Amino acid sequence: MKLVIISHTEHYQKSDGTIVGWGPTITEINHLTTIFDEIVHLGMLYSGEPPPSALPYTSTKIKFVNIPAVGGASLKHKLKILTAAPKTMQLVGRYVNASDYFQLRTPTGIGVYLIPYLTWFTRTPGWYKYAGNWKQSSAPLGYAFQRWFLKRQSRIVTINGSWNDQPKHCETFENPCLTEADLALGKAIMTTKKMEHPINLCYVGRLETPKGVGRIIEAVTALKPEDKAKLGTIHLVGDGVERQDFEAQAALSGVLFKFHGFLSRTSVFEVYKVCHGFLMPTTASEGFPKVLAEAMNFGCVPMVSNISSIGQYIKNEETGYILFDINKDTLSSRIIDFATLSTPDYLRLVYNGQAIVNRFTFAYYNKHIKHAILN
Repeated sequence: MKLVIISHTEHYQKSDGTIVGWGPTITEINHLTTIFDEIVHLGMLYSGEPPPSALPYTSTKIKFVNIPAVGGASLKHKLKILTAAPKTMQLVGRYVNASDYFQLRTPTGIGVYLIPYLTWFTRTPGWYKYAGNWKQSSAPLGYAFQRWFLKRQSRIVTINGSWNDQPKHCETFENPCLTEADLALGKAIMTTKKMEHPINLCYVGRLETPKGVGRIIEAVTALKPEDKAKLGTIHLVGDGVERQDFEAQAALSGVLFKFHGFLSRTSVFEVYKVCHGFLMPTTASEGFPKVLAEAMNFGCVPMVSNISSIGQYIKNEETGYILFDINKDTLSSRIIDFATLSTPDYLRLVYNGQAIVNRFTFAYYNKHIKHAILN
């Protein structure tokens, strides 16, 4: 059985010729080889050095095919999406028509024309994966159009969260990020964790204002000296154009912040292992960030915004803390509440979250694909 995946996933070629791509997506595709005999991934190849998060394909069953690399915020970049469309559609049509199934990963710039193209001009079975916020009220025009079109599909659309008004062909799916070995390692790590001061907290993602990095620094800075004394290191994993500004702000906070930049998956897990809480006071458009499930697997209690489907998984004071008001004062209060927990109360939150974690394994995801899509 042959699957063709179409995405805007960034790929790079290393000096030895190895093709590597955005780690979370590549890992997901690697695990799909337990279902499909052959996988072709139509993605985008960029020049330059790959980030540490980039990973190679691990199976000869997977073939990478380069489609025109497009995307960006400027008018020039947006026009390139259209000028490259004929070449992209040619490649998509060629490979999809020779496959048993296809998956188009959305929302993406090329999705504006590929969703209609695949809907109207191919009979190959397949599904659309919408990884963004399905209920975003003020989505960019391109994203809003893709969501509108997907709601009127006959093929299955996998989405984040479960909603009362979702069409029957829209299937709630969790995005996988954990192996069975990761679960076993997480359980072992959790047995060693206690709420002994100072405790460490972390954030993983883009270093930018909408994701809440500035709010994290402001919330910690606003704490009283006796509350700051309960904190060890605040680990920030990721990068962005605002990083230097954030570093300057953090230096004045009175608490130790460590900026790691981009890290490999293994190195990110090492951060989770030494932390007790995960911070994400985001106002950005989210589906359900995979990093939440990863952090919870290693005993990091989430303190997160009630964005999109996040509140369907993180229950306030049951599996974590929900920030109903997204500001530094609310986050400061939650950090204080969390830092004063006893070890039994901390572990209660951790273990309550493990049922959620189990739904984000690759085994669970593949089983769901077999049941909901391939039947």
